[in-house]
Amino acid sequence: MSDAQISLHASVPSIDSILRLDTAAVLVEQYGRSLVTEGVRQVIADIRSQITELGEKALPLLAESAVVAQVARYVEDASAPSLRAVYNLTGTVLHTNLGRAVMAKEAIDAMVKVATGASNLEYDIESGKRGDRDSHLDDLLCKLTGAEAATVVNNNAAAVLLVLNTLGQRKEVPVSRGELIEIGGAFRIPDIMKRAGCKLVEIGTTNRTHLKDYAEAISAKTACLMKVHTSNYTVQGFTKEVTAKEMSELARSRNLPVIEDLGSGTLIDLSKFGLPHEPTAQEAINSGVDVVTFSGDKLLGGPQAGLIVGRKDLIAKIKKNPMKRAMRLDKVTIAALTATLQLYLDPDTVAMRVPTIRLLSRSKEDIQAVAEHIAAPLRQALGEDIYVKQINCQSQIGSGSLPVERLDSIALSIAPQKGKPGGKLKKYAEAFRALPTPVIGRIQDDAFLLDLRCLEDVGGFLAQLDDLKL
Repeated sequence: MSDAQISLHASVPSIDSILRLDTAAVLVEQYGRSLVTEGVRQVIADIRSQITELGEKALPLLAESAVVAQVARYVEDASAPSLRAVYNLTGTVLHTNLGRAVMAKEAIDAMVKVATGASNLEYDIESGKRGDRDSHLDDLLCKLTGAEAATVVNNNAAAVLLVLNTLGQRKEVPVSRGELIEIGGAFRIPDIMKRAGCKLVEIGTTNRTHLKDYAEAISAKTACLMKVHTSNYTVQGFTKEVTAKEMSELARSRNLPVIEDLGSGTLIDLSKFGLPHEPTAQEAINSGVDVVTFSGDKLLGGPQAGLIVGRKDLIAKIKKNPMKRAMRLDKVTIAALTATLQLYLDPDTVAMRVPTIRLLSRSKEDIQAVAEHIAAPLRQALGEDIYVKQINCQSQIGSGSLPVERLDSIALSIAPQKGKPGGKLKKYAEAFRALPTPVIGRIQDDAFLLDLRCLEDVGGFLAQLDDLKL
């Protein structure tokens, strides 16, 4: 180490001297002494490393103001929550990585209300005795689906696991090979069935399964028949699928229940809003299915939850399963789900009040109006070397819902004016992700695209463009 470096090291301020500064005291008041002290210690260690590497070039780092500025950045970063709001401009409306469904204002208000004080989560106000947390949802779900009874758990995978463990443990469950799906995160129906203690009996083929395949698979060891809606892929061409009604009639003749996992699930016919039809829970119940499971945070547009509806006697058994307690919903989720379900009681307004349906059914003209409004400010923020143009594109529903269907949309395409895009597009994507509220787009066709289908907070988006640094 040179004499100059030794001298610089000797000039590094001590931890105590920094903590005694008025500017550091402000940080201590805001973030606490422990975290600020940790920050000072880390910053000083970094400065010493810089002196060893840079020598006299590191001299500006020794100023007390510079040290405190670095400490401020350190504690701000350390205190910032890792879970943050983002703008989803990917073109995937129900994006699993970005939190799936955006909840309605009514659901958010309901969450805040029960979170800020005590609630009658498991208390019957009328009788003054202990109540059942499912009671806040039972009547609503039965009214909306036509089922005799209902219960809820923390997600649909848990719902399927709980139902199979209750009704099929140590017994056989026939399932069509064409319905042995894998859902997000590499969770597979065969694996869930194994964990539930059931023995999977594969029947039919990938593309064709007949009613006789189910009939021939039924034995004294059969617990139930199971149908899985292939919501995240389709098989087209030479295909044959047994309907829920056909399965129910067969099962009833053999005194067996039928389980149907709808996956993404919906409570209304989406074709009313110009969207492709997706099987509803009501349709499954009307077809004779005994137990239906579906998600709360996909097409339903609510919080993460697994909804189970069906026959009263079977739901009662499911609720008595000891695993049910490990999968139960908390008060905030119940409040959000209840508020979301209540919106479906008015079919005339549900399309506008439930954000998921509103975004999925949003007209191309409405999206184009957003594009025209933000294009000029975006061009100004990006500079002359980058072009911004409006293009037609297609959004997708996402989260395994209607996988081959696409929705006409409008995007702003961002690319360099000259030369090949190369790594520049990744830098654009990084710059937008670095904004106070990160903007998540997609790279496609040699451009960085911002699909505007899900952009409703136009003012908030524009307000942070001054922070865009390329």
